[in-house]
Amino acid sequence: MTDKNLDENTLKRGLKSRHLIMIAIGGCIGDGLFLATGNTLNVAGGFGAMLAYTIIGIMVYFMINSLGEMSVYLPISGSFSTYSSKYVNPAFGFAIGWNYWFSWAIVTGIEIVVAAILMSYWFPTVPMVIWSILFCAILLVINLFSARAYGETEYWFASLKILAVIIFIIVGILMIAGVVGNPPKTGLSNFTAYGGLFPNGFIGVIACMFTAVYAFLGTEIIGIAGGESAEPEKNIPKAVKTVFWRILLFYVGAIFVMGALLPYKDASVLVSPFTVIFKYAGIPFADSLMNFVVLTAVLSCANSGLYASSRMLYSIALEGKAPRVFIKVNSRGVPVPAVLLSASLGGFAFLTNFMGADQVYIILVSASGLATVFSWLGISLSHYRFRGWLTKRGINLDTLKFKAKWYPFGPILTAFVCICTIAGTIIDKNSRMTAVFGIPTFIILVAVGMYLQRKGRFNELSDEELRGQSNEIG
Repeated sequence: MTDKNLDENTLKRGLKSRHLIMIAIGGCIGDGLFLATGNTLNVAGGFGAMLAYTIIGIMVYFMINSLGEMSVYLPISGSFSTYSSKYVNPAFGFAIGWNYWFSWAIVTGIEIVVAAILMSYWFPTVPMVIWSILFCAILLVINLFSARAYGETEYWFASLKILAVIIFIIVGILMIAGVVGNPPKTGLSNFTAYGGLFPNGFIGVIACMFTAVYAFLGTEIIGIAGGESAEPEKNIPKAVKTVFWRILLFYVGAIFVMGALLPYKDASVLVSPFTVIFKYAGIPFADSLMNFVVLTAVLSCANSGLYASSRMLYSIALEGKAPRVFIKVNSRGVPVPAVLLSASLGGFAFLTNFMGADQVYIILVSASGLATVFSWLGISLSHYRFRGWLTKRGINLDTLKFKAKWYPFGPILTAFVCICTIAGTIIDKNSRMTAVFGIPTFIILVAVGMYLQRKGRFNELSDEELRGQSNEIG
């Protein structure tokens, strides 16, 4: 690829520090916390759910450190797909990239449909298709304008979600202490009642680890967004360092409150545990309040999904793994063809109107979660090989501007948990069908990648060419 082509088809580094940090914080606060935790509590109980989320949270902490180290060294929108190609194998990177793009493109459409369903709570007579078209148009405008527009929108989305979770935890602790509200149970008795700490055994914990993965889906977007960060060497480490405390406070803290106040038998994916507990607290208009919060969360997820899928499609096209039309960008550095295709693919989500909402939701949680696990596996393998790649080229590790903690324990633990989680999809009946189709599909993508690699279809770009994918804004 010539320098001229790189100059004509480059992204813009328009994301500031506050954007990247909020993308990192808000990336995993979505319907995975507000809705999917109901299913987790039902399957594993309060203590089992806390354990499942803690295990996955620790793994995510090491994963995001691995991604941060590579992203600071090589900040590009292809992120873990490019790293998988460069440090593991081009065919493996091909599979990671396409798998991730397809997952987020579909999830984007699904979240738009969910947002339309939520609007029907306030406006039951308005056809949901009207809301779907409206939200799709709004998100398209945001993502076609600039990366900074996406970052600014996500900044405010994340702020609202964080505020809701903090209020929930504070109110919940007061309820546990018996200061406010009228919950059916106070104190910590729900953690030992109705079958003990693990009502469905440790198998229930393993099954819930997969749902926990979905809850943290989006954390890895920090690597993709790093490719359009104004100062990646400073901003990416700042965002990475927020992850552990976010996990500890927002997920483990919130699930502790849920488990203490809500018997696991009463929890489900159909009703947000947040809504139920706010009702117990006597907060007026709890249904409308949480409907608004969940609406914000799903629109945030759709916004992030459209951004992540379009940038991934742009990057794999730049490397010869997708049609070259998707490397075209406008004057603001936005890959317009990639954005439009990613948005249009989400239209298939309207097929969910012909199925039960709760079953569709769990299936989609499983599908997007499986794709995410493969991406995290790619990050861990890439990081392990990345260190060896640096050593072979005589690059001193002390020169790295950001180093992941506890190497090689971190990537090894991440890979182990990812493999166990993939195997665990067979255990959970709700995700079993996804595993039957998702695992062979990934293997087929690797095989297609190997075929295209032998045919010489992939572009091997140097570090300088890869860094040239993004330019500073003048």
